[in-house]
Amino acid sequence: QVQLVESGGGLVQAGGSLRLSCAASGRTFNIYAMGWFRQAPGKEREFVTAISPGGGSTYYADPVKGRFTISRDNAKNTVYLQMSSLEPEDTAVYYCAADTSSRTVRGGTPSYWGQGTQVTVSS
Repeated sequence: QVQLVESGGGLVQAGGSLRLSCAASGRTFNIYAMGWFRQAPGKEREFVTAISPGGGSTYYADPVKGRFTISRDNAKNTVYLQMSSLEPEDTAVYYCAADTSSRTVRGGTPSYWGQGTQVTVSS
């Protein structure tokens, strides 16, 4: 069982930056692939990015490539999402997720989810 708690959301102007954190409970964090998803009002939840258990592989959705960076610190049981050059279209609730399978995370059906954190980008 893994519990995930996101933090770092807020209001930022277009062009600005924000860093989200996701702290995981448990002593086996380094066996889980981690991902970030987002859901904008009136839209379905969508994949944003994922990282392999060891951090050696990362994956990004096309809309965020070159602007967002996922990283993890296995010693701190934490995954991060650094967001830069933010656009109003990035406004959404951002969710952290975990699964032992990277493919499952990328496929959008990870076993564990956080409660989400709101990111609002003003124009």
